[in-house]
Amino acid sequence: MNPTRALNISIVGATGAVGAELTKLLEVSPIPVNRLRLLASRNSAGRQVRFRDEICFVEALDEIGDLETDIAFLCAGGPVSIEWGPRFAAQGALVIDNSSTFRMNPDVPLVVPQVNPSVLSDRPRPGIVANPNCSTIQLVRAVRPLATALDVHQIIVTTYQAASGGGRMGRGQLWNGTRAVLEGSSEPPAAPFPVSLAFNVIPQVGEIDLEGVTLEERKLAQESRKILAMPDLRLTSTCVRVPVENGHSEAVYLEFEKPVRLEQVHQLLAQEAGVRLYADGIREGYPTPRFITNPEDVHVARVRVNRQNPRGLWLWVVADNLQVGAALNALLIAQLAIANRVIGK
Repeated sequence: MNPTRALNISIVGATGAVGAELTKLLEVSPIPVNRLRLLASRNSAGRQVRFRDEICFVEALDEIGDLETDIAFLCAGGPVSIEWGPRFAAQGALVIDNSSTFRMNPDVPLVVPQVNPSVLSDRPRPGIVANPNCSTIQLVRAVRPLATALDVHQIIVTTYQAASGGGRMGRGQLWNGTRAVLEGSSEPPAAPFPVSLAFNVIPQVGEIDLEGVTLEERKLAQESRKILAMPDLRLTSTCVRVPVENGHSEAVYLEFEKPVRLEQVHQLLAQEAGVRLYADGIREGYPTPRFITNPEDVHVARVRVNRQNPRGLWLWVVADNLQVGAALNALLIAQLAIANRVIGK
């Protein structure tokens, strides 16, 4: 990554969970920044954020007139992305959008740099790049080496998704609800969840359609097919919200066309950049969301062949959903775009 100049960067939704994490990661990244603009709602305007020994003031998005910037990270949800993504792109910015708004648009690359970097070899026609869903990113990073080397018949996933997937409001609901239960007082509203997450497990992430499938389950299947360039991939899931502050976990079952050897699986996973394999479950244990180290990695453990079906393989996959699943992936997309000289085209 060798940009010819320092870049102007804007972060929309800068005071939200993902935007705040992105600002922290950008501060220690190798990207040279000329000007950083932190944009949010009017309620957040005026807040101060320290960035590389300077103080940045949060600005109200709907009050700015100048949209010119090299990179615009959008971390404020679908309605904001629909309105502001094309506006930033029209002014020459490369927009990296964290919502689901543009992910399935065939003209918009859906990028996980460790998996499909070639789709961002040039500036996309709309000027927009989509950052995948948090649960999708850790899944495709874990299964990419297996899906590439072996003939996958189907994938079945159960997710265990943290409160922070619902943003600051989600974490607040878990904290305040837990406190209320312990103190025996009235619980706060369940929003953004269907029911309170405190001491609870909710088998619903996103709205449920007429077929009984949630939005998260639909995104997981559709996005994985697009990223892996496997449009006919058979992937089904049940997505569950659990009372964990941060860090998504997934129980992943892959079934192959032929029997699979555990030694080959270990070798493929061990060679995958950014994947931390716990090959010896007895000595190395397994990752859990509260105690994972290296939050930029995808952690894979409990790797085992199905005794009743040697074509079946189980994985336990854990990742930091705010880093791997959102902010870090967005930053890596930016670094890839810079390296490929996509910025400014």
